Formats: sequence, structure tokens, C-alpha cells
Amino acid sequence: MEIVDQITHLQVLNQFWILLFFLVPMVLISRTIVAGTRFSPVLIIVIFGLLLGFLLVSVGIATPGLVEFPFVDLMARTTIIALTVSFFVGGQELRKILSKKELEVSDIVVPSDEETILGTTRTQFFYIVRAFFLLLGIEGFTRMLLQGQAAEGLAVYNPLIAYIGLIIAVILIDNKATIRNKHLYIRKGLLELGLIIVVLLISFYVAQAFVSIIALPQIFFAMMISAALGAIFHNWTFGPTIRALLFAGIPVVLAANFMVGGSRISDAFEIQGMNSVLAYGFFGQLFWMFGGIALIMLIAKTANTRNLAPGMAGSLSHSGLTGACTAGDFGKVAAQRAPIMINIPFFGHVFVFSVLAISAERGSLWIGPSSIIVAIGIGLTILALLNLRKANGDDRKEVKALMQFSFGWQICAVFGGLALLSFSTMSFEYTAMAQTSAISHFGLFAAIQGEMFGTDAALLIPFIFSMPFLVHPLVFYMFGKAMEKDGEMPIKPVYILAIIGVIGVSYALLFA
Repeated sequence: MEIVDQITHLQVLNQFWILLFFLVPMVLISRTIVAGTRFSPVLIIVIFGLLLGFLLVSVGIATPGLVEFPFVDLMARTTIIALTVSFFVGGQELRKILSKKELEVSDIVVPSDEETILGTTRTQFFYIVRAFFLLLGIEGFTRMLLQGQAAEGLAVYNPLIAYIGLIIAVILIDNKATIRNKHLYIRKGLLELGLIIVVLLISFYVAQAFVSIIALPQIFFAMMISAALGAIFHNWTFGPTIRALLFAGIPVVLAANFMVGGSRISDAFEIQGMNSVLAYGFFGQLFWMFGGIALIMLIAKTANTRNLAPGMAGSLSHSGLTGACTAGDFGKVAAQRAPIMINIPFFGHVFVFSVLAISAERGSLWIGPSSIIVAIGIGLTILALLNLRKANGDDRKEVKALMQFSFGWQICAVFGGLALLSFSTMSFEYTAMAQTSAISHFGLFAAIQGEMFGTDAALLIPFIFSMPFLVHPLVFYMFGKAMEKDGEMPIKPVYILAIIGVIGVSYALLFA
């Protein structure tokens, strides 16, 4: 028995190192491949993640869902941690905009520009590795507190996971970065770490308290609390925790999710009705993404990525563009604006999640309120486009117009898409998954992951969510071409892709 226990302990440590060597090299190689170009590494993470998950199952090393590699699933479920940091930063930027203060904040760190790996500087490398350990450690620690003595199986090792993750994350600071006050910097990191855990715990218990009234997901309350904290501490200069998670948190989470999704490729195609879900998810990505960009180009008369990238990242809560913007792939202005735009539509999630929670209990879309919300969304979108047209390059006016667009197009996309899907033969949980993937919506993804629509949907969502990412070569190619032309997006290809999206969505609803 003692030998069996020792082998079990060893296997847990092996799983830890396997996960490290799965995910961190995936993020690094993605940066290497796009080095010297203006394309986002997220594009390569999509391909490598899906391919690796598929290959592990194809050669018999693993089964769908990667149950043989439980730490991959553990990391895939840390979506809420990465988003909590984005919400905090968004709350800060929103407060600065509304109070008419400058966006620039004095910094205490000057990153090292020394290139450790092609496409990745030394400080960026530390951010990526630290983000990995932070996500793992925070998830292990919160699970340890929430599960307590009831822990079974892998959960028994939550204290060990938390210890390894958090301790290594704390000490992983680039010694070649110029830090004005090292002790203050470390203390800031510890405080940020503690606050993230507190937000996760409070949001969990609040969600549990409300579940008997309305089944709002934990991500909704985490957003509200984190954004409020960001607004209160709007002058907070980032410590190592927020810096790492803001730069690399979403890419690491996506890498894990794509691995899980890739492992379910063969399995999922055998499920009845899955073709229509995947077809809508694939073509819906073209329709909502390039349809939105086409509207901005056509009515607002702007084609620059400083508007398009944060505007579409926010309006669709789009995980790929969100990660690319916050990592700085589309320039400094887009990086500053993205956290604001990500937060704005989440205030509309009071309606999104409440209506969806009631719809989930009913088993069908709640048509009356959904129709009203779509009408409001259309009105806001038109107002936003007209205001953006009048902005004439003024930063404050552009930001306010993009805030309106993010809110309006978000509720158009979510409820307009669900309304369209209600005319199909899909079950409601399938329509929720299809719409989540069609707009790569991180909030809905986290909600479904949290079993808002049941266990089956929670198990399938990594695959459903990842498949339309195969469209992302087009998305990131277009944004990459724009960055090569001083941020100006090619106009005609956008219109063509939007039309293809319309045709594809029609096919998915009527024939798939």
C-alpha cells in the first residue's frame, strides 16, 4: 500500500511537469513563429492546441477529454482567473475615462528588452511562466478552500498544487528588469494574489446564495466585484501578478482549452445535431466578427485597428482578440482600450445572464425580453457608429463611441444569434454552445464551463468553442495585414468575408 501511495504522489508531480511542458512551449513557439510579423501568437496557439489534443487521442495516449492528463482540464477551467484580472484593469481604465483623467500611469518597472527566445524578451518569458504557475496555484488554492475535507481523487492534492504554483510564481521575477522598488513590487504581487483569491471566493459564495432565486454564474459576480475594485483603486500600478496574467493569462488558458477541445474532435462529430452547431459556430464567427467590422467601416468611416480591435474584442467578448489586444499585438492604443471595452458589455450581462438563466430553466429562449434587448442593442449600435463617425480621431470621443458599440453589438450578437437559432431544430443547450462559439464569447464560455446549461454542455464546450477558432487564421491574417499598413484594415476583403458569413449562417440554420 505504501508503494502504491508513493507511485500516486510521483504521478501527480509527473502530471504537473507534463502540463508545464505542454503549455509553456506552445505559447513560446507561437510567439517564435509570428516573430517579425504583425500577426498574433493566439492564431498559432489555436492550431497547435487542437492538433496536440487530437494527436494524443489518435495515437492512443489519451481518450476524449484528456482524462489521463487531469491537470490540463484543471488549467482549462481557470478562465475566470484570467478574466478577473482583465475586469480589474477595465474598471481602472473606465474610471479614468469617466473622470476625464489621463490614461497614462507612472510605472515602477522597465522590462528587459533582451531576447531570450526568438520573438520573446526575457521579461515576457518570465511573464508567461509566472502566469502558468499563478493560474495553477490560484485554482488549486481556491479549490482547496472550497472543497475542504470533502476532497477526493486529484482534489486531495490541491494543497500541493497551490503550494507549488504560488511559491514558484512569487519568486519568478526577472532580475534584469529595472525595478525602482523591489520590495514594494513583490508586496504588490502578493496583495494582488490575495485579492484575486478573495474575489473568486466571494463571487462563488454570492452565486451560491442567488442560485435559488436565479442561476447567475460565478463569472458575473467576479466581473462586478473586480471591476468595482479597479474603479476604486484606479491609480494602482501593477505588481508582478497582474502584469503576468494580463500579458499571458488568456493565451495559457486558451492553450489548455484547445488541447481539451482537440481531443474531442472525432468523438463530437458522432453526436446527433452536432453538424449544425459546428456550422453555425464556424460561419457565425465570420458573420458577427466581419459583419461588425463592416458596419464600422461603412457607417463610422474608420478602418483602423485602434478602433476595430478593441471594439470587436469588447463587443463580442471575443477571447482571441482580447488576448491579442492585452498582449499588445495590435499596438499600445488598442492595448489600453481593450480592458475598457471588455468590461463595458459585462454590465449588460445583468440582462444576458439573468435572461439566459431563466431560459435555461425553461429549456427555451425567453422570447419577449430577448426581443426588447435586441431592439435596444440595434439602437445603441446605430448611435455608437454615428458618434464614432463624428469623433474625427479624438481619443476620448472614440473611446466613448466604442463603449457604446461594445454594449450595443454585444447584446445584438448574443440575443440576436439566440433568436435566430430558436428557429432551428437545436435544443436550447446546443444553441447556447453554438452562439458562444460563433462569437468566441469568453463570458458565456466560462458560464457554460460552470455548468449553467448542464454537465453535458460543460464537457462539450471546449471542443465547440475551439472549432470556430479555425476561422481565426482569417481573423488574425486580416488584423495582421492591417498592422502592416499602419493599422488600416483592407476594406473589400472584410465585406466579402461578411457576405460569406451571412450565407454560411443561413445554411447552418436551414440545412445543416
